[in-house]
Amino acid sequence: MAGVLTRIHRANRPAFHSLTPKQARIGYLMGAEILDLPRAPLPRVENLSVPGAEGPLAARLYAPKTAEEARLPVLLYLHGGGFTIGSLETHDSLCRQLALRSGAAVLSLDYRLAPEHKFPAAVDDAWAVMRWLPGAAAALGLDGSRIAVGGDSAGGTLAAVCALHARDLGQDLALQLLITPGTCAHADTPSHKLFANGFLLDAAAIAWFFDHYIEHHHKRDWRFAPMEAPDHSGLAPACVILAECDPLVDEGVAYADLLRANGATVQLELYRGVTHDFIKMGRSIPEALLALDACALALKEALFKP
Repeated sequence: MAGVLTRIHRANRPAFHSLTPKQARIGYLMGAEILDLPRAPLPRVENLSVPGAEGPLAARLYAPKTAEEARLPVLLYLHGGGFTIGSLETHDSLCRQLALRSGAAVLSLDYRLAPEHKFPAAVDDAWAVMRWLPGAAAALGLDGSRIAVGGDSAGGTLAAVCALHARDLGQDLALQLLITPGTCAHADTPSHKLFANGFLLDAAAIAWFFDHYIEHHHKRDWRFAPMEAPDHSGLAPACVILAECDPLVDEGVAYADLLRANGATVQLELYRGVTHDFIKMGRSIPEALLALDACALALKEALFKP
């Protein structure tokens, strides 16, 4: 991990917080798969248009079998990027790996980004597609009775919020897969101070993302900070994947503890010595492969129950 950080530093790329959102999106796209695994071939990869909260959204479906071979369960995947950057392309390799290793289909969603679309636009889009998916699954050759939701970083936050909303709607979710999620309101845990600089996701970037996405007076809203939800009972089982050297690690542990204390089944995996976004570094970081396997096993156990 230290070697990866050294190489990133030597590349001397401008920090996100020094760029416009458009520039940051281009920079993130150009670097997103340098450390990630090569894009694995799959029998089924389809670009789709799905109904978001305020109009059609792009999505991409990945499946390790064709619709004719099997009616697979599906993971709705929400990409990371601080609600401001990231896309179907930046997370293509990761979604392919989740489908390949788990045996489930993965539907990756291109939700609306800030600052063009501020909070709660991303939440509204995620909720809209989560509600739409059970009824639409059959037409896509999928099993709408077996659905999970997941994401990394900001996408992990959205996945946690989707699980809360699904509970309130009475919609069954087999699993919430939360990869290095943000869960608290004010980035004020000890790990935010300890890993504020030099560990890939720094304090200035977090502040830049939040400033583009959300007004300060909304930060206690549970749709942004799921720790703030008034009730955490009755939620879907969770698999929580965390990195030790990540500003978000404390709030990830706290959220896993909160879910467990309220009766949810929780699998917590903490990978030592790695930073935020490590799961997308499979070419260089062996822990990325271990984390992918942990995600895949959790999805298998949740979605392929006998």
